[in-house]
Amino acid sequence: MKAALFKGKDHPLTIEEVKKPKPIKDQVLIKMKYAALNHRDLWVMQEQAQHLPNGIILGSDGSGVVDDVGEDADPLLVGAEVVINPSLDWGNNPIVQGDAFRILGFPDNGTFAEYMVISKKYIFEKPEHLSFEESAAVPLSALTAYRALFSKARLRAKEKVLITGIGGGAALWVLQFAVAYQARVFVTSGSDEKLKKAKELGAIGGFNYKDPEWAAKAQKETGGFDIIIDSAGGDQFSKLIELALPGGRIVNFGRTAGNITDISTRLLYWKQLSIHGSTMGTRDEFLSMIDFLESRKLKPVMDKTYALKDITQAFQRMEQGEHFGKIVLDIGK
Repeated sequence: MKAALFKGKDHPLTIEEVKKPKPIKDQVLIKMKYAALNHRDLWVMQEQAQHLPNGIILGSDGSGVVDDVGEDADPLLVGAEVVINPSLDWGNNPIVQGDAFRILGFPDNGTFAEYMVISKKYIFEKPEHLSFEESAAVPLSALTAYRALFSKARLRAKEKVLITGIGGGAALWVLQFAVAYQARVFVTSGSDEKLKKAKELGAIGGFNYKDPEWAAKAQKETGGFDIIIDSAGGDQFSKLIELALPGGRIVNFGRTAGNITDISTRLLYWKQLSIHGSTMGTRDEFLSMIDFLESRKLKPVMDKTYALKDITQAFQRMEQGEHFGKIVLDIGK
């Protein structure tokens, strides 16, 4: 079978023929239809220093059809159209993942291949209203968004929400979930075009963070925010402390702008703010997320689809920040 292999940060991804896996015990073999890119894949390629001569198949998101099952899996699963939960071995504590927790795609082989094996407990029926292509764009980013917005920030209807860095998959899911929950949503971006697109998806307003005065303008226009969902970190985070209303909740699940630098400690305690870190989510949250988007017939925002053989160009688009929505791979091409 064909697979995209990562062999180390100084080696480009290569499409190679590798042995087709066989399911054992409770595993299922999935014939992959589509897979989706995440910033996590980029970070793995940029930061993993170890040399992997045999290569690892990256990819956390995917959809496909069950092709075969192991001895402890129900044969009736064969033919099932599924999406994959990439949150592996979370553990028993819903508050935080356990020591065995991993995200599909590294160190475990992931979805950028024609076939993959995974335990049956991580497959879920593909939502009926979504195509295979759309379904592949759901798991990691929508799960991350759901936990951040509902489990951590505990969104209530009519609250004011600010989402930083609109354009990536998780931020767009936060936008769609919050709008569906009747929140009043605002966004930031370094692109006026992306701000315009976010408004078309239901955002009330947007602010270009390349404008030195964006935070002051946001404060004047909105009065502040009950919830701020951030995927950037970096030196702009201090402005989020200023923009949060008393009793506000700030949730961070990313570091595209680097580490957080200075924040105002006085504002933190005087406003009685809550700052939450969030990563992925539990099985129950995955089920709740799927139910939420099915009940409201939500669909992912799609950017562009590439053939598996063009995976390098797909990652170049993500790295350059050109995308708005999910970048997807057609595994059959």
